[in-house]
Amino acid sequence: MKIDGFPRLVWGADRRVALCEDGSSLVEMALSCLILIPVLFGIIQMSFALYCYHFAADAAREATRFAIVRGANCPTYLSNNSYCSPTDGNQFGATANDIAQYVKTLGYPYSATATTNVRWCTTDGTTPATWISCSSTRSNSIGNQVQVTVTYNYPLVIPFLRTNKFDLNMGSVSSMTIVQ
Repeated sequence: MKIDGFPRLVWGADRRVALCEDGSSLVEMALSCLILIPVLFGIIQMSFALYCYHFAADAAREATRFAIVRGANCPTYLSNNSYCSPTDGNQFGATANDIAQYVKTLGYPYSATATTNVRWCTTDGTTPATWISCSSTRSNSIGNQVQVTVTYNYPLVIPFLRTNKFDLNMGSVSSMTIVQ
């Protein structure tokens, strides 16, 4: 029965009006959004994390390239020590401090807070090369290898959790042979 154009609930003869589903879509939408929105935010956060991981890997590669062209023989090709060792002006090529400062100036996300670890590996002189030892002591002669590890903590924010912040440890390692 309709009064003033609006349906009224009447028990008895016209019971089908009481069984209508007018508000069910609102309830279903609210329940589905409880699952959909956190999943959507999780996908976005993981996309940002992969985006930043890409830059960590690229920073490690760029730092390794920086190191291999600034080896112990770099000052013999260039008379400018500030090119071979921009931070220290060292006459024997790039130091670990030079490489870490280079990573911080790349301008990548979180590169200013990244931790850079540099190791030099020496070879036993055989072909193909066998790396006999790796250490943080600089050994940047031609034919040796440099390994650069770039790591940082990515702040992963997950909505609707009490502890709203988790840190993902992002990092990448790059190795190349010193060429000059």
